[in-house]
Amino acid sequence: MKVIETKGSGVDRRILMQAVEALRNGDIIIYPTDTLYALGCDALNNRAIERLCHIKGLNPDKNYLSAVFSDLSQVAEYARIDNIAFRILKHYLPGPYTFILPAATSLPKVFKGRKSIGVRIPDCEFARALAEELGNPVLTSSVADSPADFGNQSEVVLAIDSGECVLGPSTVVDLIDSRSPVVVREGSGSFDF
Repeated sequence: MKVIETKGSGVDRRILMQAVEALRNGDIIIYPTDTLYALGCDALNNRAIERLCHIKGLNPDKNYLSAVFSDLSQVAEYARIDNIAFRILKHYLPGPYTFILPAATSLPKVFKGRKSIGVRIPDCEFARALAEELGNPVLTSSVADSPADFGNQSEVVLAIDSGECVLGPSTVVDLIDSRSPVVVREGSGSFDF
């Protein structure tokens, strides 16, 4: 696993493009978010998704799958958002939240038969830029406070190290019925709507 250290604010375009190239090649990367570091792959690449799920020990048929999006317009391509959900997303994002929304039919076959997708728009410029430059969501799964904590995974080709994470996991909110949001997991964000 190649580790690239980045410091300071802003997005180093050279590092971003290395990460995007790895994703386009179907590889798995570790990248920073506003909460924990995450494993990521192209959310439209079935083989990469299966490999990421294998690394994390997830059953894609039974576990929630979440993705990082660049913005709400990208979310609207892959999830169904009603007016109430839109207001909630607009209020809380970007931020340390994962919102479970009804899935759209434009997702790849690993999502077929799924009724939902976890949506993240982190308050992390690099994570959002990754999804924007890739042109579609990045399937994501939290791993650790730093890439070094995850160890040397042979299936991970690249880790972007921007230092220690200061927040814990995201707060997960089920918005399948947006009129009755349900906090599934308390995390770094406070949800009161």
